Amino acid sequence: MQPQHLQELAELEDGYWWHVAKRQLITSVLSRFAPPPGLLVEGGIGSSRNLLEFSRLGYDVTGFDVMLEAVELGREKGLPRVAVHDLEQPWPVEPRSLRAVVLLDVIEHVARPVEVLSHVKTALRPDGAAIITVPSYQWLFSEWDRLLGHYRRYSPAMLKEQASAAGLRLEWVTHWNSFTFPAAVATRCWEKLRPARQKADFPRVSPCVNGLLLRAASMERRLLLRLGVPFGLSIVGVLKHVDAA
Repeated sequence: MQPQHLQELAELEDGYWWHVAKRQLITSVLSRFAPPPGLLVEGGIGSSRNLLEFSRLGYDVTGFDVMLEAVELGREKGLPRVAVHDLEQPWPVEPRSLRAVVLLDVIEHVARPVEVLSHVKTALRPDGAAIITVPSYQWLFSEWDRLLGHYRRYSPAMLKEQASAAGLRLEWVTHWNSFTFPAAVATRCWEKLRPARQKADFPRVSPCVNGLLLRAASMERRLLLRLGVPFGLSIVGVLKHVDAA
């Protein structure tokens, strides 16, 4: 993540529909698959807004990021146990100590995602769970992804394959953000025909549109938690130990 993108993230995460909807989805998934209390580690903490939310839910939180600026921002927000760390290196936590690991739009940024997931496996308790989000559909890979530093976009099958290679199983998976899918596909196709994007910023919307998108996300969340959704711009998955009940 570039420093300017971190600053944008810090400015938007409290109210922008995409960040709020993802946070609400992840807290719902955590409550279902790995409810507090327990130690939670977030890899790739960004502006630390999510870690603050997880702390309020009752988790004992810590987090890692490769950006010193992100770690300093987290400490400024009252999170002393955040640290600079490369997720592809062994994690500085006790083996089998974590109730939950959260990797939100992280593993598409790393060259060796199986290495990261192997460290997740080592750190998770037998009853723990890793909650992961990734962008979907490699055919949508565009300048947006390159500017964000993505190596790839995902399918559920790819996520399952990488989890299995790390010794984890994909317990639950679904697409999400289906309601903006048509507009995003049209935008990506247009950009491939006439590339002009210079930075990977979030498109600004009016307060009214922001509210409408949040309501759409809320309706989708109720559906996907019960039945899943067959398509969407992102994927959310839950990984557990192979032998977990």
